Amino acid sequence: MKHRGLTTTLACLLTAALLPVPPVYAADETVIGYGQGTAVDSENRPQDAIAFDAQYAAYDAYAMTPDRSRIVLTFDQGYENGYTAEILDTLREKQVTAIFFLTGDYAKKETALVRRMIEEGHTLGNHGMTHASLPTLSAQAAQAEILDLHEYVLDTYGYEMQYFRCPCGEYSESALAVAQDCGYRTLFWSDAYVDWKTDDQPDPAAALERLTEHAHGGEILLLHAVSSTNAAILGDLIDALRADGYIL
Repeated sequence: MKHRGLTTTLACLLTAALLPVPPVYAADETVIGYGQGTAVDSENRPQDAIAFDAQYAAYDAYAMTPDRSRIVLTFDQGYENGYTAEILDTLREKQVTAIFFLTGDYAKKETALVRRMIEEGHTLGNHGMTHASLPTLSAQAAQAEILDLHEYVLDTYGYEMQYFRCPCGEYSESALAVAQDCGYRTLFWSDAYVDWKTDDQPDPAAALERLTEHAHGGEILLLHAVSSTNAAILGDLIDALRADGYIL
């Protein structure tokens, strides 16, 4: 059986966001480093994320979802640091599903965890076979970066991925067009914080306060599973976001 790994709600929301869109012409190859910025609108949504969606929806690329009641949890899985099982335990306890963006190295080495993600209803996303910055590659190499991992996960796990996240947060119009041509929607994020430095982890209480203060409707939240802080606060974060009325 092929598992498509596409959460119906998110897929429908993103499809709706595509209408209408302008025609796409020759894509720019300028390398851009994505960031959600600090300025927000009256609904606490980052203005740079809003602008990104307006500019790049034609390439099936998004920083938020249009559902103002929902927050989507996403985890980047570059390597394993011993916290993913705990994160999965918490998600199962809280009955929340997330998107896990895998690199090729992770998909090859962490088979038990990847199979658990699938079995527990999570979505697998594509974070590149070698985590290479897509806009620095030729179109052919960029396509291989996406499709080599796609085929590996399909062949190994019987799972067909449909969401891509640009490694290093770097993109260009051309890179987004390549991902779209590969049949992918590209998901960035509308909130992230410095959680990936394993030897300099944020204070759990401060991290929880920061994440809840930045919450907003339609948020795509980027977390790293190598973070001991994220593993420690995830349950409290889910409870706090739900208490504020968000659906996860």
